[in-house]
Parts: sequence; structure tokens; C-alpha cells
Amino acid sequence: MPEKWNFWIDRGGTFTDIVAHHTDVGFLNHKLLSENPEQYPDAAIQGIRDLLGIEKKDPIPTDQIASVKMGTTVGTNALLERKGDRTVLVTNKGFRDVLRIGYQNRPRLFDLHVQLPEMLYESVIEVTGRHTAQGEERIPIDLAEARTGLQEAFDQGIRACAIVFIHGYRYTIHEKVVVEIAKNIGFTQISASHDVSPLMKMVGRGDTTVVDAYLSPILRRYVDQVASELGSARLMFMQSNGGLTDANLFHGRDCILSGPAGGVVGAVRTTAMGNFEKIICFDMGGTSTDVSHYAGNFERTFESHVAGVRMRAPMMHIHTVAAGGGSILHFDGARFTVGPDSAGANPGPTCYRREGPLTVTDCNVMLNKLIPEFFPKVFGPNGDKPLDRSIVVEKFKCLANQITNTNDEIMT
Repeated sequence: MPEKWNFWIDRGGTFTDIVAHHTDVGFLNHKLLSENPEQYPDAAIQGIRDLLGIEKKDPIPTDQIASVKMGTTVGTNALLERKGDRTVLVTNKGFRDVLRIGYQNRPRLFDLHVQLPEMLYESVIEVTGRHTAQGEERIPIDLAEARTGLQEAFDQGIRACAIVFIHGYRYTIHEKVVVEIAKNIGFTQISASHDVSPLMKMVGRGDTTVVDAYLSPILRRYVDQVASELGSARLMFMQSNGGLTDANLFHGRDCILSGPAGGVVGAVRTTAMGNFEKIICFDMGGTSTDVSHYAGNFERTFESHVAGVRMRAPMMHIHTVAAGGGSILHFDGARFTVGPDSAGANPGPTCYRREGPLTVTDCNVMLNKLIPEFFPKVFGPNGDKPLDRSIVVEKFKCLANQITNTNDEIMT
């Protein structure tokens, strides 16, 4: 059998990195902006084209590719920035606020102003019906009520629904009949808790189901876009637990730490070459920063908080915060703040030559901690220009004038 190409891709919110290998060529690497619509529709596919020397309009010779393995922060960034699909929650009557109430944990016990996390679902449908913990159908489910509520949500433009009934992890009939109603109405994303996270405790199970409904549509659109270009080549994605899965089996609940998990595995394998057994991993990207540690075994957790959302799914023990190179600078009239919103790759930071806002990256350019001459030249109309420091200096001067004028107004 002739040797084929293998590709490993890290698709971040700002940059996409590609490593390729072929026996006749060895290892190659490439770096692209994750979003550059004037140059290409998808960075991962364009990176493969560039490394194979294929023009943009020519088909990729998929018979020459053995596999493409990807880690992506598409889901992570959508969760951090709250840019998932509009979602409706379907639950038992009387339980509309169960996920907002949560476990009533107080991690910061002495805070006088407790801020509950923002809910991912847009609205709630309460359906009459109830199973006991022993499986007795205490109250029959009202199918007409479920159908009416789902139809109203569908008419409002919502296409994703999360179905979470009490004790639904074990007694699934009520959830299953609502799934069929949602399918008949036309919902394109239906996540039921008995399928997504069939575990005890309604809050963790419900949160995971909502995340799956909220992120799966975005993930599926991206996976389909990549798969459509690769034909018969095997496409696999890194999951939050550090393992690879086929593209068809990759869901929203699996993608939260897809990119960061690959970073942990890579860091462990790399440092093992130097006989290091205990390491701290710090991975700062364009949108998020991920921190973890390793002491001989990969640490995994089955219940965690990511971007203010509870998750009950096996994943690497990684702490993620919405702070990256693309985190946007704000001045609210009294102080500076950073993030959690990110400039991403399009338009990106000011220095990316796309008229983007000032970000943490621009601060480093301004302070000469990022030297344009040593940064990849992937900017500008033709994707061949370095970072632009002059526009950064100009925008910071404008910001300084804005602060001076604000102070003058306060003094007067």
C-alpha cells in the first residue's frame, strides 16, 4: 500500500495550526488565521491545501490522505462568549427554575451580592407528568401541553431543545415521547437527558443536556463543513476526556475541552522526553486560557464547572477562563476591563490589519513584548503582511485622549 498523508490540526479561536507527515517528506507545519473570509472559507481545509500544494478551487485528493485528527475550541469559545444556538428547556411542571437554583453551593461564602450564572436556555416549557423514584407514573404526561409549548418555541425561531425530566435517567418513557413530538414539529437539535447524561442528580444531568443542545448545532455545522471537503479520508476529533472519536460521534457535550485536552496530552508527551513527571500546563490562546497539572496520571473529572456552567461528563481536569490574547479592552469611564468577549480572528486584534478593537495582544505589541518581525506574516489583504504596530500606537493615543477628556469632565 502506498504511503498516505496524516494531518494533526489544532483549530483555535484565533489561529489554526497544522502538522502533516508523509514518509517521503517528513514532518511539515503551517499556521493560519482561524477566520479569514477573504482568503478561505475554513482554515483547517486551507492549511491542508497549502501543505499539499493545491489551489483553492481544486479538489483535495482524499485518496492520498489516511486521517485528519483535530482538536477544536469552536465549542469552548461559543460557551465562553455565549454564542450557541437558541435553546428551549422542556421539564416537569414546577421545575422550571431547578437549573437556576442548582445545588445552592456558596463557593464564596461571604459575598454579599451573589451572581447566578447566566442560563444557556432562552425559555422553559413545563409539562404535566411525573414519575416517582421507583418508576411509578404518578401523573400521566400531557402530550398536548408538550406539543403546544414546543410549537410556540418553534414558531419563535428556536430550533434546539433540551429535554430533562426528573428521574428521566432511569425512567425514560416521558422524555422519549417528547423527543418524538419535537422531531415531528421540526426541531433540528434534540438533546434528551437519558441519552446525553444518564446519571442521577437532575441538576448536573440537566445542565449537561442543555449544553449539548446549545453547542451541538454549531459543532455539527463545523464538522459537516470540514467533512464535506475530505471525502473518504478518516476525520476524527479530540474529546474533552483526551480521547479521539469519529466525526459522526462528536457531540456538544464532548467538545468543551477538545482543544485544551489535546494541549495537555501534547505537553505530557513532550515533557516525558526530558524525563519530567510532574508538570503544570499553561495554555493561553486567543479567546481562553487553560491551566492544568500532571503528576504521573491524567486527571479527569466527571463533574466540573466550565465558563460558569456545570457539566457531568468525563473530561480532563482543566481550569478555563475567558482571558486570551484576543480579549477586548474596555474603558467604562472609570476603569479598564478585559474580556470576556474576544476579537477572535475576524476582525481580530487591532494589529491584525482588519480594523479590530484593542486587545491584550495589542498591549503586548505596544510594549514590544510581541515583535512583528518574528510573528507569522499571515495578515493583510493577501495574507502576507506582519503585525501592524503603527495602528496600535495610534489607537492607544486615541484611548489616552479619551481618558484625559473623561478626567477633565469629572474635575469640572
